[in-house]
Amino acid sequence: MRRILAITRKEFLQMSRDRLTLGIILMMPLIQLILFGYAIQTEVKHISTAVFDQSLTAESRDLIDTFRNSGYFNMNYAATSFAGVTGLIDSGQAKVGIIFPPDFARDLRRGGPAAVQVIVDASDSLVANQAITAANSIGQFKSLQVLVQQYGITDDQPYDIEVRPWYNPDGIAAYYMIPALLGMIVTMTMTNLTAIAITRERERGTLEQLLVTPLRSYELMVGKVLPNIVLGYVQITVSLLVASLIFHVPVRGSLLQLYLLTMFFITAALGMGIMISNIARNQIQAIQMSYFILLPSMVLTGFIFPRAGMPKIIYYLSAAIPQTYYLEIIRGIMLKGIGFRYLIGQVSALLAFSVIFTAIAILNFKRKIA
Repeated sequence: MRRILAITRKEFLQMSRDRLTLGIILMMPLIQLILFGYAIQTEVKHISTAVFDQSLTAESRDLIDTFRNSGYFNMNYAATSFAGVTGLIDSGQAKVGIIFPPDFARDLRRGGPAAVQVIVDASDSLVANQAITAANSIGQFKSLQVLVQQYGITDDQPYDIEVRPWYNPDGIAAYYMIPALLGMIVTMTMTNLTAIAITRERERGTLEQLLVTPLRSYELMVGKVLPNIVLGYVQITVSLLVASLIFHVPVRGSLLQLYLLTMFFITAALGMGIMISNIARNQIQAIQMSYFILLPSMVLTGFIFPRAGMPKIIYYLSAAIPQTYYLEIIRGIMLKGIGFRYLIGQVSALLAFSVIFTAIAILNFKRKIA
Protein backbone atom coordinates (compact mmCIF):
# COMPACT_ATOMS: atom_id res chain seq x y z
CA MET A 1 0.00 0.00 0.00
CA ARG A 2 2.90 2.37 0.75
CA ARG A 3 4.23 1.94 -2.78
CA ILE A 4 0.76 2.47 -4.29
CA LEU A 5 0.30 5.66 -2.26
CA ALA A 6 3.71 6.88 -3.40
CA ILE A 7 2.88 6.50 -7.10
CA THR A 8 -0.56 8.02 -6.43
CA ARG A 9 1.07 11.05 -4.80
CA LYS A 10 3.38 11.35 -7.81
CA GLU A 11 0.38 11.39 -10.17
CA PHE A 12 -1.38 14.07 -8.12
CA LEU A 13 1.76 16.21 -8.17
CA GLN A 14 2.03 15.76 -11.93
CA MET A 15 -1.59 16.81 -12.35
CA SER A 16 -1.17 19.90 -10.16
CA ARG A 17 1.77 21.08 -12.27
CA ASP A 18 -0.23 20.82 -15.51
CA ARG A 19 -2.84 23.37 -14.49
CA LEU A 20 -4.13 23.94 -18.02
CA THR A 21 -5.05 20.27 -18.48
CA LEU A 22 -6.51 20.10 -14.98
CA GLY A 23 -8.62 23.19 -15.65
CA ILE A 24 -9.88 21.74 -18.92
CA ILE A 25 -10.84 18.49 -17.19
CA LEU A 26 -12.75 20.28 -14.44
CA MET A 27 -14.46 22.75 -16.78
CA MET A 28 -15.32 20.19 -19.47
CA PRO A 29 -18.52 18.90 -17.77
CA LEU A 30 -19.80 22.43 -17.23
CA ILE A 31 -19.14 23.64 -20.78
CA GLN A 32 -20.17 20.49 -22.61
CA LEU A 33 -23.35 19.93 -20.63
CA ILE A 34 -24.53 23.50 -21.17
CA LEU A 35 -23.53 23.48 -24.85
CA PHE A 36 -24.86 20.06 -25.82
CA GLY A 37 -27.76 20.12 -23.39
CA TYR A 38 -29.28 23.05 -25.26
CA ALA A 39 -28.08 21.98 -28.72
CA ILE A 40 -29.14 18.33 -28.80
CA GLN A 41 -32.90 18.28 -29.13
CA THR A 42 -34.70 15.30 -30.61
CA GLU A 43 -37.95 17.24 -30.99
CA VAL A 44 -37.77 19.76 -33.83
CA LYS A 45 -40.16 22.71 -33.84
CA HIS A 46 -40.55 25.97 -35.75
CA ILE A 47 -39.71 24.35 -39.08
CA SER A 48 -39.26 26.90 -41.85
CA THR A 49 -42.27 26.57 -44.19
CA ALA A 50 -43.29 28.01 -47.54
CA VAL A 51 -47.01 28.30 -48.47
CA PHE A 52 -48.46 28.52 -51.98
CA ASP A 53 -52.17 29.24 -51.46
CA GLN A 54 -54.05 29.19 -54.75
CA SER A 55 -57.40 29.00 -52.96
CA LEU A 56 -57.14 32.24 -50.94
CA THR A 57 -60.27 31.39 -48.96
CA ALA A 58 -61.27 31.30 -45.31
CA GLU A 59 -60.92 27.52 -45.35
CA SER A 60 -57.31 27.59 -46.57
CA ARG A 61 -56.40 30.35 -44.12
CA ASP A 62 -57.96 28.33 -41.29
CA LEU A 63 -55.80 25.31 -42.12
CA ILE A 64 -52.71 27.52 -42.41
CA ASP A 65 -53.45 28.90 -38.94
CA THR A 66 -53.73 25.36 -37.59
CA PHE A 67 -50.31 24.50 -38.99
CA ARG A 68 -48.87 27.69 -37.51
CA ASN A 69 -50.51 27.28 -34.09
CA SER A 70 -49.17 23.73 -33.74
CA GLY A 71 -45.73 25.21 -33.06
CA TYR A 72 -44.07 22.88 -35.55
CA PHE A 73 -44.33 25.12 -38.61
CA ASN A 74 -43.23 28.71 -39.11
CA MET A 75 -44.90 30.29 -42.16
CA ASN A 76 -41.81 32.18 -43.26
CA TYR A 77 -42.50 32.36 -46.99
CA ALA A 78 -45.58 33.03 -49.14
CA ALA A 79 -44.78 31.66 -52.58
CA THR A 80 -46.60 32.73 -55.74
CA SER A 81 -45.91 29.58 -57.78
CA PHE A 82 -45.02 25.93 -57.44
CA ALA A 83 -41.57 26.74 -58.79
CA GLY A 84 -41.19 29.29 -56.00
CA VAL A 85 -41.86 26.60 -53.39
CA THR A 86 -39.38 24.16 -54.93
CA GLY A 87 -36.79 26.92 -55.20
CA LEU A 88 -37.08 27.75 -51.50
CA ILE A 89 -36.77 24.07 -50.57
CA ASP A 90 -33.85 23.48 -52.95
CA SER A 91 -31.96 26.43 -51.48
CA GLY A 92 -32.56 25.22 -47.92
CA GLN A 93 -34.48 28.35 -46.92
CA ALA A 94 -37.61 26.26 -46.33
CA LYS A 95 -37.84 22.66 -45.13
CA VAL A 96 -41.57 22.26 -45.83
CA GLY A 97 -43.84 23.48 -48.64
CA ILE A 98 -47.65 23.56 -48.31
CA ILE A 99 -49.61 23.89 -51.57
CA PHE A 100 -53.37 24.54 -51.77
CA PRO A 101 -55.09 23.90 -55.13
CA PRO A 102 -57.53 26.54 -56.50
CA ASP A 103 -60.60 24.36 -55.81
CA PHE A 104 -59.64 23.47 -52.22
CA ALA A 105 -62.56 25.31 -50.56
CA ARG A 106 -65.10 24.13 -53.17
CA ASP A 107 -64.15 20.47 -52.68
CA LEU A 108 -64.31 20.89 -48.92
CA ARG A 109 -67.83 22.40 -49.03
CA ARG A 110 -69.06 19.60 -51.27
CA GLY A 111 -67.93 17.05 -48.72
CA GLY A 112 -65.39 15.48 -51.03
CA PRO A 113 -61.69 15.07 -50.29
CA ALA A 114 -59.96 18.44 -50.40
CA ALA A 115 -56.35 17.80 -51.38
CA VAL A 116 -53.46 19.67 -49.82
CA GLN A 117 -49.93 18.86 -50.89
CA VAL A 118 -47.19 18.99 -48.24
CA ILE A 119 -43.64 18.74 -49.59
CA VAL A 120 -40.98 17.86 -47.03
CA ASP A 121 -37.22 18.14 -47.47
CA ALA A 122 -36.20 14.64 -46.33
CA SER A 123 -32.45 15.24 -46.61
CA ASP A 124 -32.62 15.86 -42.85
CA SER A 125 -34.47 12.75 -41.67
CA LEU A 126 -35.07 14.02 -38.12
CA VAL A 127 -36.75 17.22 -39.30
CA ALA A 128 -38.61 15.32 -42.03
CA ASN A 129 -40.04 12.72 -39.65
CA GLN A 130 -41.19 15.43 -37.25
CA ALA A 131 -42.80 17.44 -40.05
CA ILE A 132 -44.54 14.40 -41.57
CA THR A 133 -45.92 13.27 -38.21
CA ALA A 134 -47.16 16.75 -37.34
CA ALA A 135 -48.75 17.28 -40.79
CA ASN A 136 -50.56 13.93 -40.64
CA SER A 137 -51.84 14.66 -37.14
CA ILE A 138 -53.13 18.08 -38.21
CA GLY A 139 -54.87 16.52 -41.21
CA GLN A 140 -56.60 13.92 -39.04
CA PHE A 141 -57.63 16.54 -36.50
CA LYS A 142 -59.14 18.89 -39.10
CA SER A 143 -60.87 15.99 -40.84
CA LEU A 144 -62.57 15.01 -37.61
CA GLN A 145 -63.68 18.60 -37.08
CA VAL A 146 -65.27 18.71 -40.55
CA LEU A 147 -67.07 15.40 -39.98
CA VAL A 148 -68.52 16.69 -36.72
CA GLN A 149 -69.68 19.97 -38.30
CA GLN A 150 -71.11 18.59 -41.55
CA TYR A 151 -72.47 15.20 -40.56
CA GLY A 152 -73.12 15.57 -36.86
CA ILE A 153 -70.69 12.82 -35.99
CA THR A 154 -69.83 13.11 -32.33
CA ASP A 155 -66.35 12.83 -30.95
CA ASP A 156 -67.34 9.74 -28.96
CA GLN A 157 -65.17 6.87 -30.07
CA PRO A 158 -65.76 3.12 -29.59
CA TYR A 159 -62.22 2.68 -28.28
CA ASP A 160 -61.06 4.69 -25.29
CA ILE A 161 -57.29 4.34 -25.33
CA GLU A 162 -55.65 6.28 -22.52
CA VAL A 163 -51.93 6.80 -23.04
CA ARG A 164 -50.00 7.58 -19.87
CA PRO A 165 -46.30 8.28 -20.46
CA TRP A 166 -44.23 7.57 -17.35
CA TYR A 167 -40.96 9.09 -16.11
CA ASN A 168 -40.90 11.89 -18.71
CA PRO A 169 -44.54 12.72 -19.47
CA ASP A 170 -43.74 16.09 -21.05
CA GLY A 171 -41.23 14.54 -23.45
CA ILE A 172 -38.42 16.89 -22.36
CA ALA A 173 -35.37 16.02 -24.45
CA ALA A 174 -32.94 17.18 -21.75
CA TYR A 175 -34.21 14.49 -19.38
CA TYR A 176 -33.12 11.84 -21.87
CA MET A 177 -29.93 13.44 -23.16
CA ILE A 178 -28.30 14.98 -20.07
CA PRO A 179 -27.78 11.68 -18.17
CA ALA A 180 -26.28 10.22 -21.35
CA LEU A 181 -23.95 13.22 -21.65
CA LEU A 182 -22.67 12.50 -18.15
CA GLY A 183 -21.63 9.03 -19.27
CA MET A 184 -20.09 10.37 -22.48
CA ILE A 185 -18.02 12.99 -20.67
CA VAL A 186 -16.65 10.44 -18.20
CA THR A 187 -15.80 8.08 -21.06
CA MET A 188 -13.94 10.81 -22.95
CA THR A 189 -11.88 12.11 -20.07
CA MET A 190 -11.15 8.88 -18.20
CA THR A 191 -10.14 6.97 -21.33
CA ASN A 192 -8.01 9.79 -22.72
CA LEU A 193 -6.26 10.54 -19.43
CA THR A 194 -5.22 6.99 -18.76
CA ALA A 195 -4.51 6.19 -22.42
CA ILE A 196 -1.53 8.54 -22.30
CA ALA A 197 -0.41 7.54 -18.79
CA ILE A 198 2.21 4.90 -19.66
CA THR A 199 3.11 6.38 -23.05
CA ARG A 200 3.81 9.74 -21.42
CA GLU A 201 6.23 8.10 -18.99
CA ARG A 202 7.91 6.29 -21.87
CA GLU A 203 8.30 9.45 -23.99
CA ARG A 204 9.62 11.56 -21.11
CA GLY A 205 12.10 8.88 -20.08
CA THR A 206 10.69 8.61 -16.55
CA LEU A 207 9.62 5.02 -17.15
CA GLU A 208 13.24 3.95 -16.62
CA GLN A 209 13.15 5.41 -13.12
CA LEU A 210 9.96 3.49 -12.35
CA LEU A 211 11.44 0.25 -13.66
CA VAL A 212 14.28 0.26 -11.13
CA THR A 213 11.90 0.76 -8.18
CA PRO A 214 10.37 -2.13 -6.17
CA LEU A 215 6.99 -1.34 -7.76
CA ARG A 216 5.04 -4.30 -9.08
CA SER A 217 2.99 -4.04 -12.25
CA TYR A 218 -0.38 -3.90 -10.49
CA GLU A 219 0.91 -1.35 -7.98
CA LEU A 220 1.97 0.97 -10.77
CA MET A 221 -1.41 0.57 -12.48
CA VAL A 222 -3.43 1.15 -9.31
CA GLY A 223 -1.32 4.15 -8.37
CA LYS A 224 -1.98 5.75 -11.75
CA VAL A 225 -5.69 4.96 -11.69
CA LEU A 226 -6.58 6.27 -8.20
CA PRO A 227 -6.11 10.01 -8.95
CA ASN A 228 -8.23 9.66 -12.08
CA ILE A 229 -11.02 8.05 -10.06
CA VAL A 230 -11.06 11.17 -7.89
CA LEU A 231 -11.21 13.35 -11.02
CA GLY A 232 -14.01 11.19 -12.40
CA TYR A 233 -16.12 11.76 -9.30
CA VAL A 234 -15.41 15.49 -9.44
CA GLN A 235 -16.70 15.50 -13.02
CA ILE A 236 -19.81 13.52 -12.07
CA THR A 237 -20.53 15.90 -9.19
CA VAL A 238 -20.14 19.00 -11.38
CA SER A 239 -22.29 17.38 -14.08
CA LEU A 240 -25.07 16.48 -11.66
CA LEU A 241 -25.12 20.03 -10.29
CA VAL A 242 -25.40 21.45 -13.82
CA ALA A 243 -28.09 18.92 -14.75
CA SER A 244 -30.13 19.75 -11.65
CA LEU A 245 -29.68 23.53 -11.39
CA ILE A 246 -29.70 24.51 -15.08
CA PHE A 247 -31.70 21.80 -16.86
CA HIS A 248 -33.82 20.72 -13.85
CA VAL A 249 -33.24 17.04 -14.57
CA PRO A 250 -34.62 15.07 -11.62
CA VAL A 251 -32.73 12.47 -9.60
CA ARG A 252 -35.62 10.24 -8.55
CA GLY A 253 -33.48 7.40 -7.24
CA SER A 254 -30.80 7.17 -4.58
CA LEU A 255 -27.89 9.54 -5.15
CA LEU A 256 -25.72 7.29 -3.00
CA GLN A 257 -26.45 4.30 -5.24
CA LEU A 258 -25.69 6.39 -8.31
CA TYR A 259 -22.27 7.29 -6.90
CA LEU A 260 -21.53 3.72 -5.87
CA LEU A 261 -22.51 2.21 -9.22
CA THR A 262 -20.62 4.94 -11.07
CA MET A 263 -17.44 3.47 -9.58
CA PHE A 264 -17.84 0.39 -11.76
CA PHE A 265 -18.13 2.52 -14.89
CA ILE A 266 -15.18 4.75 -14.00
CA THR A 267 -12.94 1.73 -13.35
CA ALA A 268 -14.07 0.14 -16.64
CA ALA A 269 -13.24 3.34 -18.56
CA LEU A 270 -9.91 3.67 -16.78
CA GLY A 271 -9.09 0.02 -17.41
CA MET A 272 -9.79 0.53 -21.09
CA GLY A 273 -7.50 3.58 -21.11
CA ILE A 274 -4.68 1.74 -19.32
CA MET A 275 -4.99 -1.12 -21.79
CA ILE A 276 -4.63 1.35 -24.67
CA SER A 277 -1.61 2.99 -23.02
CA ASN A 278 0.15 -0.38 -22.86
CA ILE A 279 -0.50 -1.10 -26.54
CA ALA A 280 0.31 2.35 -27.96
CA ARG A 281 3.93 3.30 -28.57
CA ASN A 282 3.46 7.05 -28.14
CA GLN A 283 0.88 9.59 -26.98
CA ILE A 284 -0.38 10.30 -30.50
CA GLN A 285 -1.17 6.63 -31.04
CA ALA A 286 -2.85 6.47 -27.62
CA ILE A 287 -5.08 9.46 -28.37
CA GLN A 288 -6.00 8.09 -31.80
CA MET A 289 -6.92 4.70 -30.31
CA SER A 290 -9.02 6.33 -27.60
CA TYR A 291 -10.96 8.33 -30.20
CA PHE A 292 -11.51 5.12 -32.13
CA ILE A 293 -13.48 3.98 -29.07
CA LEU A 294 -15.35 7.26 -28.52
CA LEU A 295 -17.28 7.27 -31.80
CA PRO A 296 -18.89 3.83 -31.23
CA SER A 297 -19.61 4.92 -27.66
CA MET A 298 -21.59 7.86 -29.04
CA VAL A 299 -23.40 6.09 -31.88
CA LEU A 300 -24.00 2.51 -30.73
CA THR A 301 -24.76 2.71 -27.01
CA GLY A 302 -28.13 4.45 -27.01
CA PHE A 303 -26.59 7.86 -26.41
CA ILE A 304 -28.57 9.35 -29.31
CA PHE A 305 -30.08 6.47 -31.27
CA PRO A 306 -32.14 3.75 -29.53
CA ARG A 307 -30.46 0.34 -29.58
CA ALA A 308 -33.80 -1.38 -30.15
CA GLY A 309 -33.92 -0.04 -33.71
CA MET A 310 -30.45 -1.26 -34.66
CA PRO A 311 -29.75 -4.42 -36.71
CA LYS A 312 -29.16 -7.48 -34.54
CA ILE A 313 -25.45 -7.69 -35.28
CA ILE A 314 -24.94 -4.03 -34.30
CA TYR A 315 -27.16 -4.49 -31.24
CA TYR A 316 -24.97 -7.33 -29.98
CA LEU A 317 -21.80 -5.46 -30.92
CA SER A 318 -22.87 -2.53 -28.75
CA ALA A 319 -22.98 -4.93 -25.79
CA ALA A 320 -19.16 -4.91 -25.89
CA ILE A 321 -19.05 -1.19 -24.98
CA PRO A 322 -19.13 -0.30 -21.24
CA GLN A 323 -21.09 2.91 -21.76
CA THR A 324 -24.08 0.88 -23.00
CA TYR A 325 -24.63 -0.43 -19.49
CA TYR A 326 -23.89 2.81 -17.68
CA LEU A 327 -26.50 4.70 -19.68
CA GLU A 328 -29.09 2.18 -18.49
CA ILE A 329 -27.87 2.64 -14.92
CA ILE A 330 -27.83 6.44 -14.85
CA ARG A 331 -31.12 6.85 -16.73
CA GLY A 332 -32.73 4.20 -14.57
CA ILE A 333 -31.69 5.86 -11.30
CA MET A 334 -32.22 9.48 -12.35
CA LEU A 335 -35.44 9.16 -14.35
CA LYS A 336 -37.12 5.98 -13.11
CA GLY A 337 -35.89 5.95 -9.53
CA ILE A 338 -34.96 2.25 -9.68
CA GLY A 339 -32.32 0.70 -7.46
CA PHE A 340 -29.53 -1.84 -7.51
CA ARG A 341 -31.78 -4.91 -7.65
CA TYR A 342 -33.01 -3.85 -11.11
CA LEU A 343 -29.48 -3.12 -12.34
CA ILE A 344 -27.57 -6.23 -11.29
CA GLY A 345 -26.98 -7.29 -14.91
CA GLN A 346 -25.57 -3.89 -15.92
CA VAL A 347 -23.33 -3.69 -12.83
CA SER A 348 -22.05 -7.24 -13.41
CA ALA A 349 -21.16 -6.36 -17.01
CA LEU A 350 -19.23 -3.25 -15.92
CA LEU A 351 -17.43 -5.25 -13.22
CA ALA A 352 -16.44 -7.82 -15.84
CA PHE A 353 -15.13 -5.06 -18.14
CA SER A 354 -13.10 -3.57 -15.27
CA VAL A 355 -11.48 -6.91 -14.40
CA ILE A 356 -10.80 -7.91 -18.01
CA PHE A 357 -9.33 -4.56 -19.11
CA THR A 358 -7.18 -4.21 -16.00
CA ALA A 359 -5.94 -7.81 -16.23
CA ILE A 360 -4.98 -7.35 -19.88
CA ALA A 361 -3.18 -4.11 -19.04
CA ILE A 362 -1.20 -5.70 -16.20
CA LEU A 363 -0.29 -8.77 -18.26
CA ASN A 364 0.84 -6.64 -21.20
CA PHE A 365 2.87 -4.27 -19.08
CA LYS A 366 6.53 -5.12 -19.44
CA ARG A 367 8.95 -4.04 -16.79
CA LYS A 368 11.48 -3.01 -19.38
CA ILE A 369 11.66 -0.43 -22.15
CA ALA A 370 10.81 -1.95 -25.51
